[in-house]
This record gives sequence, structure tokens and C-alpha cells, in this order.
Amino acid sequence: MVQEIKKSLRDSAAMRWTALLLLSLAMFCSYIFMDILSPIKDLMQSERGWDSTAFGTMQGAETFLNVFVFFLIFAGIILDKMGVRFTALLSGAVMLVGGIIKYFAVSDAFIGSSLEVWFTENLNYIPGFDELGVSPFYRGMPASAKVAAIGFMIFGCGVEMAGVTVSRGIVKWFKGRETALAMGSEMALARLGVATCMIFSPFFARLGGVVSVSRSVAFGIVLLCIALIMFIVYFFMDKKLDAQTGEAEEKDDPLKISDIGKILSSGGFWLVALLCVLYYSAIFPFQKYAVNMLDCNLTLVKGEGFWAGNSVTIIQYLVMLLVAVGSFVSNFSKKKPVKIGLMAMAIVALVVYCWMGYKRGTAETIFAVFPLLAVAITPILGNYVDHKGKAASMLMLGSILLIVCHLTFAFGLPLLKGNAVGGVILAYVTILVLGASFSLVPAALWPSVPKLVDEKIIGSAYSLIFWIQNIGLWLFPMLIGKVLDSTNKELVSAVKAGTIDAHQAAISYDYTWPLVMLACLGVAAMIIGVILKGVDKKKHLGLEEPNIK
Repeated sequence: MVQEIKKSLRDSAAMRWTALLLLSLAMFCSYIFMDILSPIKDLMQSERGWDSTAFGTMQGAETFLNVFVFFLIFAGIILDKMGVRFTALLSGAVMLVGGIIKYFAVSDAFIGSSLEVWFTENLNYIPGFDELGVSPFYRGMPASAKVAAIGFMIFGCGVEMAGVTVSRGIVKWFKGRETALAMGSEMALARLGVATCMIFSPFFARLGGVVSVSRSVAFGIVLLCIALIMFIVYFFMDKKLDAQTGEAEEKDDPLKISDIGKILSSGGFWLVALLCVLYYSAIFPFQKYAVNMLDCNLTLVKGEGFWAGNSVTIIQYLVMLLVAVGSFVSNFSKKKPVKIGLMAMAIVALVVYCWMGYKRGTAETIFAVFPLLAVAITPILGNYVDHKGKAASMLMLGSILLIVCHLTFAFGLPLLKGNAVGGVILAYVTILVLGASFSLVPAALWPSVPKLVDEKIIGSAYSLIFWIQNIGLWLFPMLIGKVLDSTNKELVSAVKAGTIDAHQAAISYDYTWPLVMLACLGVAAMIIGVILKGVDKKKHLGLEEPNIK
């Protein structure tokens, strides 16, 4: 038996890290597509006529089927019955199909087609959903936004399946080894997908001086094809591993009806679930509007010559990778000089990146710093919780940072409009701090769930939390869009009357109230965090205790 284990692929560090790379790249590509239209909201308004309500409704559609058709539950059943390998391929294929539909919706081929006419005249009333106020479409919604929403719904089903599958795959290949490091590495690479999207989506949309929003989505489609290829290669690696070890393929348990009562009876579970939905609802929906918010609140000095060219995009992206790699790897270096050297390199590269973003004068390159500090400190925070504890306290700190950041965006940035240097510096600092607060969730919240429910129903508890989380991810992109339009009525009316240029209107919104709404989510999260800490102290749940004893 010992010989058999030694011969397995999992026993080879190179092979198991190759498996991790395949899974991580697949998630990296899916994260890019998830926000592919976020940095070009202004172009979707000027080129396709999507106002903020249409944009928000389409963005919220990603989780619609997961929430209202309970696809998350079906995904668990599929995983349980068919296994990880099949589910990985299925998730990759579903993401690609959804992506292709979304591409067609924003392409020039859709404009003037019979499908555009049909979707304009139909899907304006959905029985049941309209009465409940949760319909993914509405009368007057642009046909292209409706079709894009359908594609995004399908993509959302695939990406949720992929997330569960990747987590299971990491556990399988790294059990008894560097599991925490592997999961942290996968998360870091996936988050870099957000920065990559922010930099390259506008790059492709404006490539060659001719605006085409479909080029950005086409870039995302290519990446989804790469994700599917990664899953196919992983399929054969995983199958060979099972053939070598003689193990049956590991499967997750789907959410069972009998488990729901046990989970819902836990007050601690409800507090963590509410914290999760409030926290994620204040971050992910914000990402979809962040670039447009910066465009509306910052005075940017547009770059000329080299700073307006295509080559600077590639150079700046490489500098960003230096920041991410240097800061992340420094966490695991045991030699102090090497550790200090890597951190110094990362800090210098971050300063260079920020300077380049200022010189280029584009909001998307400014917001792209969002995940960089998170990549650097997530391993630090995870290590602290493992050895020192204080998970509930860290969640409260994260909520406070969330409130401060959104209020700074709401009231601080507008005060500096006209001051190009001061506004950009404040934006960079606030975005980096927001990214740091986001790191507190995976480091402190997710490891707390096993302390709140029985070990046998952990999988079901996570499934239920994901479902609750998806409600927020469906609701708040749509709410932000509606609040934007309702608090900028004069601007919306001017666009309809044709008295203002569509592109100018797209970067003239007042984001104060949507940002105040997101800050209120942070306040609610902080209150729940205080209650959770009190419950932990009273019932000795162990949230403030270290994971490793």
C-alpha cells in the first residue's frame, strides 16, 4: 500500500501543484468573465442604450436561477450523483454556453435582427415573478439587456458549480498536505481575475480607436474556452490519480431537507449567514459599478502619447503581477532577507503601478488595485486566525472598514473633484483598504462555520449560506441601478430628451445614495458582528479561539 501511495500523482509536489494551477486558472478565467461589462458601464449606456436600471438588472441576473429556481441545490445533487470530474466539465460547458449567449446579445449581429424585435415585444411580464417583484426583466428593458441577462443566468449556474468543484478538487489533491496554502493560492489567483478584467475589458472595447463592446465579451469567451480546457486536462489527471490509488471519487453531500431544521435552529449559523450576505452584497455589486463611480467622481488627466497607447496596458499589467506575486510569496518565505526583499519589491511595484494609473488617467486602472492588498494580507490574516483566533473581532473590524470606505467614496471623493492628484490618491487608498477589509471574510468567516454546526452537515450549511448569499448578489446590483436612476432623474430625462450626449451622461451620475445604501449594509454587518461576539462569549462557540490548538 505504501508503494502504491508513493507512485500516485498526488505524492508528487509538481503534479498536485499542476492540478491546483489547472483549477485556479479555470476560476481566474471565470472571475474575469463575471465582471467583463463592469468597467465599461458607460459604453453600454452610450453604445447599447442601457441605463443604470437595465445594467443593474442584467448584472443581478447572474444569480437569479441559483436563488429562485434553486439551482444551487440541483448543483449539489449533480455533484453527489455524478462526481467531481463530470461536474467540472459540465460547469465549464455551462459557463461557455451562457457566455456565448451574452456575447451575441451585445454584438452588432443582434442589432436590427428579428430576435431583437421579439425580445423587445416579449418577456415584459413574467407571471408570478412580476407579482412578487423579482422578475429578471421589465417593460422597456432593452432587448440586448434581456438576452444578455439570460446568458448571464446560465453562466451563473456554471460558475457556482465550478466554485464547489474546485474546492472539492483542492481538498482531494492536498489532503494531509498544504491544503490552506493551496486554497489561499487559488483564491489569490481568482481575485487577480478582477484586476485583469478591469484593465483589459476597456482595452479591448476601445482597441484601434473604434469602440466595440462585443470585443470585451469576446475576450471573455476566449478565456471561458481556456477554462473548459483546464477542466478537461484536470479530468484526465484526476481520473489517473483514482486509477493509481484505487480510491472512489470523492463526492459532496447535497443540501438535504432533513438537515435544514438542524441548521436553522442554530442562532450562530443565522448570524454568520446574515454577516455573509451583508458583507458580500456591499462588495461584489459595488465592483460592477466602481469604475463608473470613479469616472463620475474623479477629475482624471487623460494620458497622451505613450500613456494613451496599447503597450502601456501590458507594461502596467506586468507591474501589477509583480505586486501580487511579491507580496503573496513573501508570506511563505522562511528567510527574513528574502521576505523583506520580496515585500520591498512589491511596495515599489505598487507605487509604480499607481503612478502609471494616474498618468494614464483611466478609472479602470485605478480600481484594478482593489485585490492587490487582499492578495498580500489574506495569508497573514488566515494564519492569525489559525494561531490566535479573534475571528468575530476581525469581522467587526472588516465591517467598520467597509463603512468608512463607502462613506469616503460617497462624500470624500466628490469634495476633491477638480483636484486630479488629491482625488486619485484618496481613491487609491480607499480602494486598497476596501480590498483589505474583504480579506477578513474568507480568513475569519468561512472557518467559523464548522464551529457552529455539526460536522455531518457542514456541506449542507455551506450550501445554505451560498444560497442566502446569492439573494444579496441578485438584489443589490439591481437596487444600485434603480437608486442611481431615481436619484438622477434630471440626468435620465435629459438622456431621453436627447439634450445631453449619452457618453457624457454616463459619467455624470451622482453616486451618493447608492454608496450610502452600501455603507448601511456595513452598519448592519457591524451590529450583527457585535451580537455574534456576545453570543460567542455567552455560549462558548469558540469563534474567538484559534483554529489550531
